[in-house]
Amino acid sequence: MGWGEAAEVIVIILLFGPPGCGKGTQAAFITRRYRFPAVSTGEVLRAEVKAETDLGKAASAIMAAGGLVGDDVINPMVAKRIAQPDCARGFLLDGYPRTVPQAEFLTELLAARGLPKPVAIHIDVPAAAIVARITSRRQCPACGKIYNTISQPPLVEGICDADGTALITRADDTEEVVRKRLRAYEEATGPVIEYYRRDGIHRVDGTRTPTEIRQEIEGLLPPASSAATAQ
Repeated sequence: MGWGEAAEVIVIILLFGPPGCGKGTQAAFITRRYRFPAVSTGEVLRAEVKAETDLGKAASAIMAAGGLVGDDVINPMVAKRIAQPDCARGFLLDGYPRTVPQAEFLTELLAARGLPKPVAIHIDVPAAAIVARITSRRQCPACGKIYNTISQPPLVEGICDADGTALITRADDTEEVVRKRLRAYEEATGPVIEYYRRDGIHRVDGTRTPTEIRQEIEGLLPPASSAATAQ
């Protein structure tokens, strides 16, 4: 494959994983490698609301009434976002699709635009490991720095390295809250993962180190083009 052909490769990545699986770390690696954006529904929604577009106004009205923004609003927002110039070489979708109807919409959208099928990656971590990982987190209430008593402890137990403030456990890092979030994730995302299993979703063992996970993900992805990786 020549230089020109390599530069035209379009890569679309779907990254799935439960809360606390390290998905953010891997998303950052992928977007640096390909030099394209990570698109999250939360960011897209906030941008549309802030810009006061028709979709943003519709979403604001729904949220103001205490409702959930449905696919009829979210899907067009995502479609609009991935049509932007910075997504021309590809993009990573984080938190979308969340439902099978959204996955079906995305499949039809990509086909209609002549875009390739996405590479779906599931960072899989057992619930017990997630609970242990998240409940071990500690945060400095002053500077916001986050530690982990297992993998990244402070120099002095319970004390922030930066400013000496006593560390705290955040309210959403308790076992009860974590298990509730994991159940919600499984109920919402399980059917979506099954949907992509027919095209060969890649399961990655998320219990290993971030470097080991990154190396496996790197092996699953097509080579980044010279144009995308140029510094």
